[in-house]
Amino acid sequence: MYADNELLFPHHALPSLRRLRGPQWQALVERVMTLAEWHDETLALMLMMIRLNGCLACETDSYRAMRGCATCALQTLRRYKGSDQELIDAYGQALDDVRQFAAHHSIMNGLMTTEPA
Repeated sequence: MYADNELLFPHHALPSLRRLRGPQWQALVERVMTLAEWHDETLALMLMMIRLNGCLACETDSYRAMRGCATCALQTLRRYKGSDQELIDAYGQALDDVRQFAAHHSIMNGLMTTEPA
């Protein structure tokens, strides 16, 4: 009954985004797909999609969740009225946010700990 979905936009759904927009978007997605799942650029694209899709407000029994994350993302990007440059700018902001977070936190023994500023 339910699609194979995640709580937040998953890494494995990135390839489905590749050909939805213009050349700038396609180049971004293709570059990120070559990077590790935990690379800051990969995390930034996933964060941008979480924000764009509204993943934080998604309920497991909602129509969106039942269809799956990749399908939701496809629909979101098809309906997006902004330009590819606006998407690239949103990605840039997400990348800044990921890097800022990483600069203030570290993973130690599997636990997230805050480092002194």
